[in-house]
Amino acid sequence: MTDTRLVHTVGVGAMEWLWAHRDGFRLETDVDPEVGFLERFKPIGELALVCKVLFREGVAGSRQAELARRLLDHVWRETLDGGAMLVRGQRTEPASPIPFEVYLPFRELGHSRPEIERHAELNTRLDSWYALETTPTRRLGLSAFQRRFGLTPRPPEAEALRSTWLARTPEPWTVEGHIAYDVTHCVFHLTDWGENPDGLPPDIADYLATWLPAWIDDWLDLRRWDLLGELLVVDACLPRPTLDETAWRAFAAAQQPDGAMPAIRDMPEGDEETVFDVVYHSTLVAAFASVLATSRALTELAGAPS
Repeated sequence: MTDTRLVHTVGVGAMEWLWAHRDGFRLETDVDPEVGFLERFKPIGELALVCKVLFREGVAGSRQAELARRLLDHVWRETLDGGAMLVRGQRTEPASPIPFEVYLPFRELGHSRPEIERHAELNTRLDSWYALETTPTRRLGLSAFQRRFGLTPRPPEAEALRSTWLARTPEPWTVEGHIAYDVTHCVFHLTDWGENPDGLPPDIADYLATWLPAWIDDWLDLRRWDLLGELLVVDACLPRPTLDETAWRAFAAAQQPDGAMPAIRDMPEGDEETVFDVVYHSTLVAAFASVLATSRALTELAGAPS
């Protein structure tokens, strides 16, 4: 059994760093829309998803929960201007699903912007939404987000799942970085970001239970902390998580004293914005993995015979 204090401490440190570097969740309002005005929305959406998991699981300490709430409110109020920047993004790229994807976790946490909701209801009825060319895992995620929003998924999640790499349970030794990230996000969507482990079809759960430990060992050896963190989240999403002690100890040891988690090997060098852009995701993943693994470990301890 992994030490729950060690796992919890990873999340506390990660949230401290994210709060201290909250200005890194910035938008580039003067960027040419042809080169990606919406690209800077991605970190904000990921932050909201992780905060939602933290509040849902209820295992964060008071300081960690307070920082998550303050960070979420700061980003909604200051960075997104109360959702007005999402409206602007939707007007810039009317067919893009990004504003909808970013908005949904904020909506689930009590924030609202009616213009985005009206556009989402219209946009998801268009043939263009169904025809959007994207990866199978992203398509599965869009269908899951539609369901959570209260819309009819197009296509249905079961149909979207069939096209993913993971649904085919292929040769496990063919996994490389891009495939592994698709695997992790497929699991996140199927389980609603760890809320419903039973959302994994039994064959996929069995496949992951067999091969995930080997993948965790591989990316631990490579010191790919960002991907290792996501695989630790996948483990916590399984019906019977392993909570691998060796991997968790190495993951915790890689975390910096200020709470930042390097993405690969060691911390990058550069100015504050550059470093933020490299490590914000791995630090968010550390917070995500910590809260979910802590919750699962405490659940197992509560159910263990005395």
